Amino acid sequence: MARTAAGERAAFISITTLFFAWGFITVSVDPLIAALKAIFHLSYTEATLTQSAFFLAYGVVSLPAAVVVRRIGYPNAIITALAVMVLGCLVIPLATGQQTFALVLVALFIIASGITILQVAANPLAAELGPPEGSHFRLTLSQAFNSLGTTIAPFLVSSLLLAGGIFAAGDAATVSAAQRAESLHNIDLAFFAIAALIAILAVFIFTVRRRLADAAPALAHESDSSIERALRSPWALLGAVAIFLYVGAEVSIGSLMTNFLHQGDVLGVPLREAGRLVSLYWGGAMVGRFIGSLLLRQFNAGKILGLAAAGAAFLCLLVRLSGGEAAGIAALSIGLMNSIMFPVIFTLTLERSTASDAATSGLLCMAIVGGAVLPRLSGKIADLADNVRPAYVVPLVAYLLISGFGFAAARVRAARAGEGSA
Repeated sequence: MARTAAGERAAFISITTLFFAWGFITVSVDPLIAALKAIFHLSYTEATLTQSAFFLAYGVVSLPAAVVVRRIGYPNAIITALAVMVLGCLVIPLATGQQTFALVLVALFIIASGITILQVAANPLAAELGPPEGSHFRLTLSQAFNSLGTTIAPFLVSSLLLAGGIFAAGDAATVSAAQRAESLHNIDLAFFAIAALIAILAVFIFTVRRRLADAAPALAHESDSSIERALRSPWALLGAVAIFLYVGAEVSIGSLMTNFLHQGDVLGVPLREAGRLVSLYWGGAMVGRFIGSLLLRQFNAGKILGLAAAGAAFLCLLVRLSGGEAAGIAALSIGLMNSIMFPVIFTLTLERSTASDAATSGLLCMAIVGGAVLPRLSGKIADLADNVRPAYVVPLVAYLLISGFGFAAARVRAARAGEGSA
């Protein structure tokens, strides 16, 4: 099948469904943290092990994933990734049945391993499916639908995980075995439903696999997927650092947001309501990505990234220095600033890297391990202060460094043709 504009659009729509799926699953971990913290009586540091287990997969699996994508092709790699994600979801009920927190961490690692393979394949595909000058627009638009998933997930999953069971008890000391079992059962239901939806998506991708392969022939014929080449590219390394910092900052904020809004010196709302309010954090990212996909057609992507990251750093400073509703609103507003960061960092790096897309994408996805590192640091600070607010210094520093990356990229011409004004 020849590569046509209609074929590219259809393939792009298919790929965008994947962005929605992994966004929904990734952010489902946020209310899960609050649930597990209460069920297993965890500290903030211990609770953030869930994110560490999840995002550690990016550090471990990304490099092998780049090789897998190159050898079996992008469509087959996507189907394999979805199958791994289903397997991980089905391990969750086994973990809750044994009431073993460690096994929950294993399940999350498996799920994230599938998402890692998915990201290594889907991000460059979304950027490739169309004219080169529109790569920023396409990846940001796909990420907007990723944000749709991250917006819906906290509301739906919090409504299930943070309701009834132990959360119906007024005092932790009065929690019965039946209430604990009910809360664990709610976790099972959530992940059974997610597994079913992923399985349906896998069947859909299987039916359009040839269209995906035909729509992006340049990626299918890449000659060098070796990560060694990416490690020799200065811009691939800088992009990896920026991704590490961005994901670490975003996840640090999202992971602790439910408990932060629950604090008496912020909003003081019940955990279930706080979990639902986290949808506003991710919803801001969704709105910003739809708006950003239009702005990126008119303005320099590096400058937009630099300004957005500086704005996020300023909001973190407000959270750190203020209290009450002002702190809560500032924290939720960071999502709007986050909106275009990941896709723009990704495409700026692909354009400037001297390595292949598969190798560069593998390195960038490995850098998502920042989501395992910075939340642990944030959790430790929150434990030491017995308050989440001081932990915002971690994303504040990260955003300042990302801002520097954006403005530096704005001054450097892309190594590949087709950057355009974006």
